[in-house]
Amino acid sequence: MKTMFRELFRFKRAILLLLLTVTGSVAANLALPMYLSDVINTAIPNSDMGEIVAISGRMLLFVLLGIASGVATGLIASVASVRLGKNVRSKVFSKIQYFSQTEFDRFSTSSLITRTNNDVVQVQTFINMFLRVCLMAPIMCIGGIILALAKSRTMSMILLISMPVMIVFVLLIARVATPLSTKMQAKLDEINLVTREKLTGIRVARAFGTEIFEEERFDRVNQEFMHNAVKMNLAMGIMMPGLSLILYATMVALIAFGGYQIISMSVSVPIGDVIAVIQYVMQIMMSVMMLSMIFVMYPRAAVSSERINEVLETESVISNKKEAVTATEKKGYVSFRNVTFTFPDAETPAIEDISFDSAPGEVTAIIGSTGCGKSTLINLIPRFYDVQQGEVLVDGVNVKDMSIEALRSKIGLVPQKAFLFKGTIAENVGYGRVNPTETDIEYAIRIAQSYDFVMAKEGGFEASISQGGTNVSGGQKQRLAIARAIARKPEIYIFDDSFSALDFKTDAALRKALLKEAEQATVILVAQRISTIKNADRILVLEDGRCVGRGRHEELLENCEVYQEIVYSQLSKEEV
Repeated sequence: MKTMFRELFRFKRAILLLLLTVTGSVAANLALPMYLSDVINTAIPNSDMGEIVAISGRMLLFVLLGIASGVATGLIASVASVRLGKNVRSKVFSKIQYFSQTEFDRFSTSSLITRTNNDVVQVQTFINMFLRVCLMAPIMCIGGIILALAKSRTMSMILLISMPVMIVFVLLIARVATPLSTKMQAKLDEINLVTREKLTGIRVARAFGTEIFEEERFDRVNQEFMHNAVKMNLAMGIMMPGLSLILYATMVALIAFGGYQIISMSVSVPIGDVIAVIQYVMQIMMSVMMLSMIFVMYPRAAVSSERINEVLETESVISNKKEAVTATEKKGYVSFRNVTFTFPDAETPAIEDISFDSAPGEVTAIIGSTGCGKSTLINLIPRFYDVQQGEVLVDGVNVKDMSIEALRSKIGLVPQKAFLFKGTIAENVGYGRVNPTETDIEYAIRIAQSYDFVMAKEGGFEASISQGGTNVSGGQKQRLAIARAIARKPEIYIFDDSFSALDFKTDAALRKALLKEAEQATVILVAQRISTIKNADRILVLEDGRCVGRGRHEELLENCEVYQEIVYSQLSKEEV
């Protein structure tokens, strides 16, 4: 929680205003019993109506002060806590923006969503209560004790029994609630994970008729969350009746002891003072009860804060060096020098001892069986991962020595799974370029062979794209993703199996237009179709992470057995 409180202390003006409003509320609450005591002890016995009216007027002023201060305290605390939540949420989101794929693999997407939303809300709610209670309750408690002792020391001694009992009871409840709070957020992560997978893969679930299985899977994690929540709520449910029991027992003891003193006349205690002491003790006890609510909320807020801090304090394994290269003389050169990469916790390398050079105007194609490391290889160019051995060079500079922003500005990437954002077609195509014109958008769409289907949509370039691009077909989605890369006019094009959903005619037309567009750029493409790569300047054949063949189509047909197997699995000998 230290980070959250440091963030809170930035709102110095709000805290100062809170101190003023809290002081007003405390002054009003402590003054009313004193004036009530004066009325009972002095004004009423003397039948002095003027004094009664005067004291009543002062009491009314303090009541109004208490109301105004209470409203102001609630408003300021709410605004401060909401702003804190906004700032923390923005920091978490900004931090996640620069996480590498390694950090995403570590936390998981569903957990990061929970930390950004639910965990921040937990902390925000706690801070709201903290500002309202923790400033007021201690002052109220200390002031009440002083004034109660001033009225009657003997009656105030009852606090020596009830206060420790109340504190011990609250600590016991907090001890039970803390581990339950930790489990609560972990279970919430699981619910978000299952929900996200279900909603993302809903078409698969429907296609295979696994709705009942998915319901049972969700019910299982939901049930575990419910059981944990019931235990948590049970602990909180026991606390309030327990505290109320202690409070009312203290009140009964005060009334009995005060009544005994008045009846026995052993000690001269005015009735007004007895009533005042009872009210002060009740205010003290209520302050402790309010603090107890903070103790109950604290464990879950503390767990949420730790989860947020874990994200904020995590340094990405991929970051800029202090003197990173921001500009290069060369444009579009890519080189691999004996590159070996192993995923975290993996036993064997995903790719091993890979070397090749690709220059502007050249097309380098990568082919191989599923899981041989094709996508892993190209993910090393924009530094989604960093290599453990060897070097990846862009424009003659090791990518580890280059500014991440400068490196990625050179690249137009079309990922294996085409992704579109919610918005318009124009917004998606122009996503990677600053202030693209309509001419730029149209040009990219025409190159990507998307103009006809885009113009057929209502609104044309301004036609809406739903979340995840679910209102366009797979082929259309791929072409729009390719158009997005083209609109950026990069020095290096990377296509990760980006033509798989296209028919042969569209594939051929797109590649022809693309090669003309990318004459001055380097093109690196991963593909499964021989027809897509056979005209490439260089073909790398991967198997089990190693390069087992390198050369042009004709050369590989003669000397690479793996390539021959791939070719003959797709084409007949006559076609070859």
